[in-house]
Amino acid sequence: MAVITISRELAALGDETAKELAKQLNYNFVDRFRLEERIKSYGVTIQKLKKYDGRKPSFWDSLSQDRDDYIHYLKSAVLSEAKDGNCVVMGRGAFAILNGLPGVVPVRLVSSKDVRIARVKSYFHCDEKHALKIITQSDEDRIGFHKYFFEADWKDTANYQLTINTSHLHPAICAELIKNLITNTVDSETEEQFKIRMNDLILAQNIIHHVLYEREIAIYFLEATVSLGHACLFGVASSASIADAAAAAAKEVPAVKSARSEIQVVHEYSVMP
Repeated sequence: MAVITISRELAALGDETAKELAKQLNYNFVDRFRLEERIKSYGVTIQKLKKYDGRKPSFWDSLSQDRDDYIHYLKSAVLSEAKDGNCVVMGRGAFAILNGLPGVVPVRLVSSKDVRIARVKSYFHCDEKHALKIITQSDEDRIGFHKYFFEADWKDTANYQLTINTSHLHPAICAELIKNLITNTVDSETEEQFKIRMNDLILAQNIIHHVLYEREIAIYFLEATVSLGHACLFGVASSASIADAAAAAAKEVPAVKSARSEIQVVHEYSVMP
């Protein structure tokens, strides 16, 4: 049982490789459309998805509550899809969301500039100049998206267990390479650790959802960490009573054994709606 996250440059055979890998392993294939459907099931509109999906938000969009809603529900969707393992997750910052989780294998696919241009020219039926423009914009969007939402360097190979140059490789060969890596690195002990840590991550996300969206307690930049059911909350509140209310609300979430607050109190703190 494993979760493979696929980060890829445009025209690096990412979708083709991921689909082939899912087929070889008999894993679920979790792409943008599957994640969108799950996010929309939470009540998030398609307009909100398009505003933030796969790109750095504009200045005004970055100040909007919609931004916080988007990243909250994106994390919830990725965790929901990955919680039982046995899946291949395409893009959307999954490698950052699941960073450090045992049994998660982050993979990056790249290709040479010339090969990418040739593939984009063929796919979009355009000339070389336009193909290069498409590639440059795609790279900038993905770099900005990961930097803004996750403070992660999308291009840094240290974020991945395996980087494959697909310039001259068939997707089936790329899939076989990834499959061999999983076979040799994911064992039964890793699977047990995955289940424990995944339960903690999901519980932390449930706490955030309960505090912010169900109890509507005004904690800014709320984060939660959980270890075996014991939670700790971080963020900013305008009063100690609000911070205490958040910790009390966290204890209401099923499976939470204890909750303490490390929320910083800054009087009269507020952000734009």
